[in-house]
Amino acid sequence: MISLAEPTAGHAAAPIYQLQVVLLDSDPPIWRRLQVPGDATLAWLHAVLQVAIGWTNSHLHQFRVGEDTYSDSRPDFGGYEEAPKILAASKFTLRQVAPREQDAFLYEYDFGDSWAHEIMVEKILPPAVAAAGPAPVRALCLDGARACPPEDCGGIGGYEDLLKILKNRKHPEHQSMKEWLGRPFDAAAFDVAKTNLWLRKLKWPRVTESQLRKVLMGRDDYHG
Repeated sequence: MISLAEPTAGHAAAPIYQLQVVLLDSDPPIWRRLQVPGDATLAWLHAVLQVAIGWTNSHLHQFRVGEDTYSDSRPDFGGYEEAPKILAASKFTLRQVAPREQDAFLYEYDFGDSWAHEIMVEKILPPAVAAAGPAPVRALCLDGARACPPEDCGGIGGYEDLLKILKNRKHPEHQSMKEWLGRPFDAAAFDVAKTNLWLRKLKWPRVTESQLRKVLMGRDDYHG
């Protein structure tokens, strides 16, 4: 059985956070249940979410905790004087922003399609015992359901339309949408084992954009 390893030998052990992540307004729900160290930064959590949900890190993102916004993306507000203050996601940990069970916050990906995810702290578990071997597990997917929507399909509304078109072979856009996707798409598919395979490849405690890109390309079997 896979279990999480304590990330920093010789330091105070961090609790393990069990998170439920739900893509808002998805019906049936698209969701994942994850375990990560409580001392994971929000920047590292972003990488975990990209891998576990199925996104490709092709757009900006942000976390919203109450009235605070965290991101390592740099949106261009065009000199707008009242642009929101953005806190560095790399400088704040999960247990700093969500210290209690049942705490919830938002993760938004792609400000055009606006994929909003609710992240809820289901459990805060005792620190894990360090696993033997050179590559201990940092992020673990326990469960989940349904595939990630294709990028750039127009948000939840566009995704629902896409599924209707794909289901109806007589729809005038059926063939063009299949060609746009470029590969078979099964909306009900989700593979926990494959997700964990690629989560294990994320470097701890920081993931560079380049390293995350390599992990995502490997997950998606992209050779372009």
